[in-house]
Amino acid sequence: MKLYNFKSIAYIALMGLALSSCDDYLDRPTEDAFDTSNYYSTDAQCRAGVNYLYNSPWYDFMRGFFKVGEVMAGNYYWGSSPYMTFTLDGSDQDLANMSASLWSVNTHSTTVYNNIKNASGASDAVKNATMGECLTWKALAYFYMVRSFGAVPIIHDPVEIINAQESTNQRKAKISNIYEYIIKVLEQAISLLPEKDPTGTGRIDKYGAKALLAKVYLTKAGFSESNTTYNPGTYSYITCTAHQRNADDLKKAADLALDVIENSGRKLMENYADIFRGENNVCDEALISWAWTMGSHWTCQNSFQSDLAIEGFDENGDCWGGWGGPSVDLQDAFNENALSTSRQNVDARRKATLMMVDDHYDYFWADCGGFEMLKYCYGGYTDNGAPGPGQWESPTGACEVKHLYGNNADHTRFYGAPAGRMAYALRTHLLRLADVYLIYCEAAMGNSTSTTDPKILDIFYQVRHRSVADYKMPTSLTWEDVWKERRLELACEGDRWYDFVRRYYYDPSGAISEIKAQRRNEYYALDDLYKTYYKSGAFTVDPSKHLYNTTTPAPNVTDRSFTIPLPSADISYNPLLMEAPVDFDVNSIAF
Repeated sequence: MKLYNFKSIAYIALMGLALSSCDDYLDRPTEDAFDTSNYYSTDAQCRAGVNYLYNSPWYDFMRGFFKVGEVMAGNYYWGSSPYMTFTLDGSDQDLANMSASLWSVNTHSTTVYNNIKNASGASDAVKNATMGECLTWKALAYFYMVRSFGAVPIIHDPVEIINAQESTNQRKAKISNIYEYIIKVLEQAISLLPEKDPTGTGRIDKYGAKALLAKVYLTKAGFSESNTTYNPGTYSYITCTAHQRNADDLKKAADLALDVIENSGRKLMENYADIFRGENNVCDEALISWAWTMGSHWTCQNSFQSDLAIEGFDENGDCWGGWGGPSVDLQDAFNENALSTSRQNVDARRKATLMMVDDHYDYFWADCGGFEMLKYCYGGYTDNGAPGPGQWESPTGACEVKHLYGNNADHTRFYGAPAGRMAYALRTHLLRLADVYLIYCEAAMGNSTSTTDPKILDIFYQVRHRSVADYKMPTSLTWEDVWKERRLELACEGDRWYDFVRRYYYDPSGAISEIKAQRRNEYYALDDLYKTYYKSGAFTVDPSKHLYNTTTPAPNVTDRSFTIPLPSADISYNPLLMEAPVDFDVNSIAF
């Protein structure tokens, strides 16, 4: 599915509603007809017609979501991937899938929005709510696009473009226009959405859209057209110069975040690890989530465990992620060391993010008494028919925890059925309440490098104290404190790279320097070290053999690294994508 293949995308959304066959997670009605002339005529049909926007159009973004969000950011090791080495080009298939998926979300969201708007029979309350959900997904797709690809076309109504036969003549809009457009779309969504999801099934509500708008304003605050140069010639990337962030945008971000914190009725969950478990698919902490299901239609399901878990972690033969793992640099941030068996465990987020030597997880493989990596690797779980790989795979000494559901017994316990091959129902939380807390802290600090403001200190304390039990109320905070806290809180949730893009807008040298200084490489001979420890109990590090790779140089991070190239096929289809972006009149947009 290519960037401007709007016609086929729109056809699916208009004529089939085929993707809504995987909407079981919500109040799905009997679907005896998908003709749009008689659909959307009841409240149930309006809700069911929106359900698939929570999963299927996003499916092909999943791998790009993680490779861009975490591998490029230095939070995750993925071998010789171009996402690690900043050698990504337009021929990469995951990149093409990512682009196609985001444009698919835009088209499907717009089409369903228009269908509901023009339908009759359903209540105004439900029509408004479901139209607001469509707009929020549309805005989120554009938010990912502008932070990934920079300038892209603004396609407000794809069907209108198709009917006018203008799909190959679309020019990129300036980045500032795109942020203005996202804001306008979200403001419309907020005006339509209810204060709280009346179904209790995790649908987007007004405060979810406000939280996203706060994040948009925090990002937009750092971008300045006057401090940005679009690369002459190909216009494939931007160059930014250092400047102060926009104070008005920062205030709007802080005000919106505080509104969510104080008025949404949502609270941080007490136990950090619980946020990512099946029993909390729907929870106060999750403001916007991909709601994966186990339907008959491929693409409505979660497939993250396949890419991230060690071989044999489930019974479906679909796990191949053991040869990657959370980076050494992320371990450093948690004050952990894979060349030691002494786990710090000061911060509960470490174990909920990084699976390391001697860690035991009672929520994975619960039918076997829990999961322990060393036992699995070298001894196996014979009672579960899982002999284990016989070796330690992760070159960093850590394995992924988030995005994993466990084995089939774990999946059945929460979802009533075993998982399928690359098909599970664990949700992916895209925007959490703790993120909003930290958005407030950073935005409320403005352009100051530190603060003693009691409200900022208290809100920061609530996030950190949840996971670091002995953390005391601070008397001051620095920008660096909040920046690092975002990394620890949101690690491996597909967000860190976009923090770097946001920082690059106004502090390019700081963003580049931090990435260049990361420990992004692997350790040598961990399997030898860990196997000896498992069999003999002796953990003896030989500095000449068990050591970190210092020979592979740091990646060549430059200004162009912060704009991902558009897929080559998209440029071939529409060469105008290589021309300079133009001003787009956002005031011309109507809903």
